[in-house]
Amino acid sequence: MEPRKFSDLVIFNRVAELGSFTAAARSLGVTQSAVSQTVKRLEGELGLRLLSRSTRSLAPTAAGERLLDTLAPVIAELDAEMEELGRLREQPGGRLRVTCGKHAADTLVWPAFARLIAAHPEIDGELSVENRHVDIVAERFDIGIRLREDLEMDMVAVPVGPPLRAVVVGAARYLDTCDPPRRPRELSAHRCIAASGSETPVAPCRRGRSKRTGGRRR
Repeated sequence: MEPRKFSDLVIFNRVAELGSFTAAARSLGVTQSAVSQTVKRLEGELGLRLLSRSTRSLAPTAAGERLLDTLAPVIAELDAEMEELGRLREQPGGRLRVTCGKHAADTLVWPAFARLIAAHPEIDGELSVENRHVDIVAERFDIGIRLREDLEMDMVAVPVGPPLRAVVVGAARYLDTCDPPRRPRELSAHRCIAASGSETPVAPCRRGRSKRTGGRRR
């Protein structure tokens, strides 16, 4: 339906509800002439009279009554829903979908989620724990928490935890056979086990193996 036609139907419903063009115009904040012209346009498009008019009163025709039987409950339902949505400003509610990696889930999200749901029972929380890059918009998430610095266009990032330090560990037997790496770029000269499906990039390693952790093998 065209937006203009929906607006015309709302005006017609208000006229029938109040029984007056003048009262409808006053309640809608428009002129009486504008309301009258809107109803005439709607009648012209339908090819039917919707209101019987006299100098002292007006009432819906049979066609108008039929239209109002469908229209009035829909508008009333929309008004009620708008009021319910307005209450969300005071009392949060509805579905909240969050995606994050396992580390964030274990250390930050689960504790926060528990407190949030307890404080706001109207919130229907859903947490997806995956160590992969998730398109928040395409997969209809509200919040994404990741150990990454890159950010998609139009996304807003805020820190939710303390700074983290990444470390590289090695088997003592292996390190006894070579010079231990002292800088990240030196890892390219070593045999490494790099986690796939990771949230953070992994330095390239010579003759490395990959370990499957729920993502695709790299």
